[in-house]
Amino acid sequence: MAPSIMISLKSLIVFLLPMSFVCTVSSKSPFAKHIPDKNAVLKFNTNFFQNNAEVPDVFQKPDFDMDYSASYWEVTKEFVGVSAMHMQLMINNKVVFYDTTNLGPSALRHNPEWCRKLPNGRTDCWAHGIIFDPNSGDVRTLKINLNPWCSSGGLSTSGKLISTGGSDEGSRSIRILEPCDTCDFHEGGTGLSTFRWYASQQMLENGDIILVGGRGAHNYEIFPPDQLKFPIQQFGLPFLMETTDGYLENNLYPFVYLLPDGTVFVFANDRSVIINPRTGEVVRELPKLLGGSRNYPASGQSALLPLKLTSNTNDGDFVKAEVLVCGGNSHDAFRYTEKAPRKFPPALKDCGRIVANQEGAEWDIEEMPSGRVMGDMLILPTGDLLLINGAKAGTSAWDAAEEPNFTPVLYSPEKPKWQRFNKLKPSQIPRMYHSSSAVLPDGKVLVAGSNTHATYDFKAKYPTEMRVEKFSPPYLAAEMAQFRPQIMEEFSDKQLIYGQNFKVYINLTAEVVMGDIKVTMYPPPFTTHGFSQGQRMLILGLNEVTNTVISVVAPPSGKLAPPGYYLIFVVHRGVPSKGMWVQIQ
Repeated sequence: MAPSIMISLKSLIVFLLPMSFVCTVSSKSPFAKHIPDKNAVLKFNTNFFQNNAEVPDVFQKPDFDMDYSASYWEVTKEFVGVSAMHMQLMINNKVVFYDTTNLGPSALRHNPEWCRKLPNGRTDCWAHGIIFDPNSGDVRTLKINLNPWCSSGGLSTSGKLISTGGSDEGSRSIRILEPCDTCDFHEGGTGLSTFRWYASQQMLENGDIILVGGRGAHNYEIFPPDQLKFPIQQFGLPFLMETTDGYLENNLYPFVYLLPDGTVFVFANDRSVIINPRTGEVVRELPKLLGGSRNYPASGQSALLPLKLTSNTNDGDFVKAEVLVCGGNSHDAFRYTEKAPRKFPPALKDCGRIVANQEGAEWDIEEMPSGRVMGDMLILPTGDLLLINGAKAGTSAWDAAEEPNFTPVLYSPEKPKWQRFNKLKPSQIPRMYHSSSAVLPDGKVLVAGSNTHATYDFKAKYPTEMRVEKFSPPYLAAEMAQFRPQIMEEFSDKQLIYGQNFKVYINLTAEVVMGDIKVTMYPPPFTTHGFSQGQRMLILGLNEVTNTVISVVAPPSGKLAPPGYYLIFVVHRGVPSKGMWVQIQ
């Protein structure tokens, strides 16, 4: 026998020995009945593999081939009356939109009893926030008193929307919105330590909230959730002053992520640091990302790539945390857009990807199909990323961009480099400055907003946009329906405990093995100005997989998954189920 064949057989034997091949059928399934041997699942003895190792599956099949042209758009509401500068999916499946309150009328009248006095003394009786039902298209106006112009936000551990900062009388404000059909914001105007205009918000491992930066705010603060007043905890962050390009700034809405060891990654302009949030210490500075600026007003896009866990990942184990930063513009681009004769420099096409929690890591550079500024970057239920909205030239700010980027792009982080980007079906509606988007529980993406003007203008080249769209990625094509799992919510666990097993019951006709299924966990982020604050995804460890029940291991700590509400998706070879809400604590 040739030596190469002998080596291959020897490797196969070594690979197979550590596994326990046990044919099992879940006796606790609500569908319990005799299942023929052909539907039995191979259950691996994963204890053999070291923590955080990949568990191999020789029977795993690749993801289904997707027809990227099968993605599609639909206008679900012709006129909502309020431009969606800010957007948040709530745990009752409604979506909150709101805009600035102090720059003139919207296109939707408020309850006459809610008229308010503006700082300039005028009376305002217009709605500046709504709750939108993406299923029915129904709209309910929201009462907002403290100006949330270019504010920050995110869900708390209890599922409430915590909206922070803004402008004018809202610059130090906190607004709390409960997820109910009749609720309005509870507001407090002086809860924050300083003005927070264009700041970024992220939940920490214990549910506290860190709020980073803002115009002229070279610091951050930490505060408890669901409260309007609390003791001030502010920490200086000179890094934010160092990354300011004079009056051009280029470091607003910094990209902020909680890392698996509890430290916090902060990216501003073209630099990034990792900080200990409780002490203010800069633990490490990462290499500069060359090529231009990536933050407001140059406004690139960024996301923390999905965190991959195994069934034996423990608190303290190394979990690779990769950050992706794409697009933006040159450091001086905004200067050209605001001074006559106005010019609109082309947006950057490059992306940088780095393992943020690995010392010595460098940026790995790749290129998008087209340049993009002030677009959104969302993590889809599959773990792929969607780049959507924005422009190909110019920057954020009023009337500062041209050439709408109509074409969404899918980024598949697990594919080989240079094969990760695929163009999807374009929209027909420009989504420029002050547009936003959100992933819905059914896997569609809600898209709304776009107002590049100081006031609502329906006759401009890029009119204030009142239409709401849904975008369906390729996994929602009709031919994929036969492969789609259905979560049986009435039998599945919805209250999760860190590090403990939980079960998700599904209805799936296909025969599956461990590698055919993944379970993803996603906390809906708060999206504004091209950055989805608080966005993260976990790909969870699995103990057992059948076509009726999946045994899943919850993340081991709040460092990986801060406490609160998440959407759980079951993904079958690239085709996701509808999401199920769970709470972890």
